[in-house]
Amino acid sequence: MRSTGQQATRPGKDRVDQEETLNLRVIGGKLRGRKLSHLPGNSIRPTADRIRESIFNILSDRVRDARVLDLFAGSGSLGIEALSRGAASAVFIDSTPLALSIIERNLEICRLGDRARVIRWDIVRNLNCLGQSDAPFELIFLDPPYGKDFVQRALSHVQRRHLCSPTTCVVIEHAATEPIPTGMSAYKIEDQRKYGKTLVSFLSSML
Repeated sequence: MRSTGQQATRPGKDRVDQEETLNLRVIGGKLRGRKLSHLPGNSIRPTADRIRESIFNILSDRVRDARVLDLFAGSGSLGIEALSRGAASAVFIDSTPLALSIIERNLEICRLGDRARVIRWDIVRNLNCLGQSDAPFELIFLDPPYGKDFVQRALSHVQRRHLCSPTTCVVIEHAATEPIPTGMSAYKIEDQRKYGKTLVSFLSSML
């Protein structure tokens, strides 16, 4: 799970997901099996291994050489997974010092510091921390706390900062009861996968 500087929980997440996060690890690529640090409890909750593995199986070759943006980055597990699988670089953004320290620790564990940048920023407000030199990103992960209506705001900020190219894939992990907002002409839903009460949506950029 990603954090936003406040205590946030994911209602309805099952016990299996809770147990899976006790042993957070890299699923594939050069760093396969590497254990990652995370914060136990509800303030930061990483994407379950089984969901992360499914996401990257679907993305397949799109990960290689991609520039990655990991929003509400939490433990950084999605961006680190991408780097392990051959992504060129990754920018991790979160608003809490604890999340940032975990990301930095995981990057150090994996020796990925030269291919990564960590930024403390309130994504809900805007993404002015990113400039034109950062864009475009070929792969954007978005995993905000559930039930906060952060998805639409984050997607609007991504669009406003011109962070996508015509080939960008935006991967959003969200509650099945909190669908992707309609009427956003900048994005098109290409695929959706349901895992219990979690929905993962794959969006393409319509720019």
